[in-house]
Order: sequence, then structure tokens, then C-alpha cells
Amino acid sequence: MRKEIFTIESNEILAEGVYKLVLCGDTGGMGNPGQFVNIALEGRFLRRPISVCDVDGDTCSLIYKIVGGGTEQLSRMERGEKLDLLTGLGNGYDTSKSGVRPALIGGGAGVPPMYLLAKKLLSEGKRPAAILGFNSKTEIFLEEEFRALGADVLVTTADGSYGVKGFVTDALGECGDITYTFACGPEPMLKAVYTAAATDGQFSFEERMGCGFGACMGCSCKTKYGFKRICRDGPVLEKGEIVW
Repeated sequence: MRKEIFTIESNEILAEGVYKLVLCGDTGGMGNPGQFVNIALEGRFLRRPISVCDVDGDTCSLIYKIVGGGTEQLSRMERGEKLDLLTGLGNGYDTSKSGVRPALIGGGAGVPPMYLLAKKLLSEGKRPAAILGFNSKTEIFLEEEFRALGADVLVTTADGSYGVKGFVTDALGECGDITYTFACGPEPMLKAVYTAAATDGQFSFEERMGCGFGACMGCSCKTKYGFKRICRDGPVLEKGEIVW
């Protein structure tokens, strides 16, 4: 964990209620897909945890959705303003277990960390298939960016307004022979993927956090091997240790 000050380069809307925040600063230790940062906001007691979407030199990209007062406050910040971040948090994904054709499954706010993961897998010579799940067409983001990387992309919408109608599990059969599963999203989605996917995998869990680095124990969850802290021992858990 590191405490760093970053400068906002841009903070722009991507989709309905969804923003992309580009920050400039010391990105050392931020390149492991699945890790997150914890952002301090003026007047707010707790920091806001946000997954890292991309790292490029001394810039990092974070994509967040307005879900409350803190993220609404963040959406009003402008180029040149400073942010206090805790970086290098969480354990991230282990790509050594992926095989040649992994499925990357993201739902809503779980899509951004899949982008950095896709970059890493492609650099290792893998052929990832990305399934991006949203409620409707107005909420879609990063589809073209995934395609530009060279990943195979399927988009699902719950209302059928774009792509495959239904949920991410409805698109699994269109990915061919999958060797492994990486997933990030709300717990009902993760549970559905856990049941539907025939392969082993890693699942990133969303959880309310206090400190974000394992001191307060507020985000503990039960696994087959005892209790783990989502912020420190997760957010990524192996499929074989998950207890629903």
C-alpha cells in the first residue's frame, strides 16, 4: 500500500451516471489487474474504493458510477485538482492459471478491472473473450475499447436493447471452449457465473469497506478456509474457496 497525491487530467461522463477519471502521478505498484485504490474526499470520513481500469506510464484511469454523495462529489471535480489516494490495494487476478482462452465477465461497475486484465492476458499471448453485462443500451461503456485491444467481445443487456438479451451467463455458450473464468460484479451475478461456468476461476467481490487495507475487519467474509478480508485478502477469491 502507498499513499500518493494525484492530479486530475480529465473527469468525463461515459454513459448514464458513469464517469471516467484520468489521474496523473506515481502509478508504481498499480499494474496488477483487479486491485483498487481508495480515494479521500474533502468532508468525507471514509475513502471511496474504486477498481483500477487502466495504467499507462504515469497515468491511471478509474471508472466509477454515481451511487451516493461521495461519488457525486467526485463527479464535480475538474482538471488540475488534487486527490489523495491509497494505491496498490487488494490482491488482484492471477493470470498464470488462465489457460489460452479465458472468459472475462464483468457486470456494470465490474467491467473496468476486466480492461486491464484483458491487456495483460493479451500481452501474454492469450485469447480472452470479454462478456460485458449492462441493464440497458444507455449504460454501456468500454465496448469499443475492448475491441481495440483485440479481445473478442459480447455485450448483454437485461432489457434486450443491445447485444444479447439477458444476463452475462446467457452469452457464455457463445464464447467457445473456455479454459478459465475471471469475473467481477454484483454478488448475484457472481453466483450465477459460478454455477454456469464449467471451468475453474477467480471472482472479484464488491463489499462496503471502512479502512480499505485490512485493519478494521469490516469487510470480512466466510470462505471454506476461514474468514478473509475482502479489502486485503481479496477482492479476488478462488472459485474453490467461495461460500455462498
